[in-house]
Amino acid sequence: MKKSSIKIGIGLWILLALISCRKDEVIFLSSTKTVAQPASEGNIEGFYLLNEGNMGMNRASIDVFNYRTGAYTTDIYSERNPTVVKELGDVGNDIKIYGNKVYAVINCSNKVEVIDKWTAKRIAKIDIPNCRYVTFYKGKAYVSSYSGPVAINPNAEIGFVAEIDTATLEIKRKVTVGYQPEQMVVTNGKLYVANSGGYRVPNYDRTVSVIDLESFTEIKKIDVGINLYGMQIDSRGDIYVSSRGDYYGTPSNLFVIDSKTDEKKMSLDLPVLGMCLVDDLLYFYSVEWSYLTNSNKIAYGILDTKTKKIISDKIITDGTDKKIMIPYGLQVHPETKEIYITDAQNYVVTGYIYCFTPDGRLKWKTTAGNIPAHFAFIYKN
Repeated sequence: MKKSSIKIGIGLWILLALISCRKDEVIFLSSTKTVAQPASEGNIEGFYLLNEGNMGMNRASIDVFNYRTGAYTTDIYSERNPTVVKELGDVGNDIKIYGNKVYAVINCSNKVEVIDKWTAKRIAKIDIPNCRYVTFYKGKAYVSSYSGPVAINPNAEIGFVAEIDTATLEIKRKVTVGYQPEQMVVTNGKLYVANSGGYRVPNYDRTVSVIDLESFTEIKKIDVGINLYGMQIDSRGDIYVSSRGDYYGTPSNLFVIDSKTDEKKMSLDLPVLGMCLVDDLLYFYSVEWSYLTNSNKIAYGILDTKTKKIISDKIITDGTDKKIMIPYGLQVHPETKEIYITDAQNYVVTGYIYCFTPDGRLKWKTTAGNIPAHFAFIYKN
């Protein structure tokens, strides 16, 4: 469906209004329900939610929420792309928007799906083995890759980052980084890559690779901590890197790198898995598994990045956190400061998405897909 065939309201309606199509086109949505009051203000039309899907089950899917209508639609990719064999694929690992394109990283299907921001129709498929996360800088997309097959292996291959031209959607360059690279951030012409070494357990990697983007070469490795995973960067250039620990005696932790010196400057002794930085506040949750106790320890909190101090050990304040089995995704609306948290349940059944007010009270909740995880806000412009 072309953009011109979507009805126009006060501005462009995002694809959640996909129910508004040409008169001669009959579309049966997988599931659309109104979950919130319509909101006409702001520069954000809605968001995509990527459901990972249980590994090996080919259950990755994309949902979409429309602020203008208050409607939540599940599994929009399959509906918009009925001829794509195996639909979205196996394990949706990341989703981000750059320009008018959505990039969905599908880990075990070894591909990045590129779809139109407004129609959710496929534009291209980019083949990258065991791809993990994506970030952008000056017209280029950068995708981290484990390189080798999905398998615990003490001799697992070293990873790489692929550079993709967002105009042609062609891979232009690759650079070797550490073992099993995960999330990335960009600042001052440098790409920082968190290396986990997760396939080489117990010999985890513990470095952050620093890539000069002009030459696309690794110029430094920063020793940080074992089994690194998440990354965020604040307005002062401090990079926050989470470690998942070793699930035994070394706990999860959060470290700070100074991007001006490319040195680790702090260990915050704070368990963090997922995190989201809005303004000067780092919202986070932790699901810390221990093989010693065979149990998870779940925690939430908010860190003031100016002072590096915890200002709250809660994100949810009305007791709803007791109903969330496994928090798996976190995002905060940059304008309204509404908080979104997903629940993977037991990883097999359908998960949930929760929306909370800025002070942590439940606004709405609805079913998502299998293992709901990653958010991408859809801006008007």
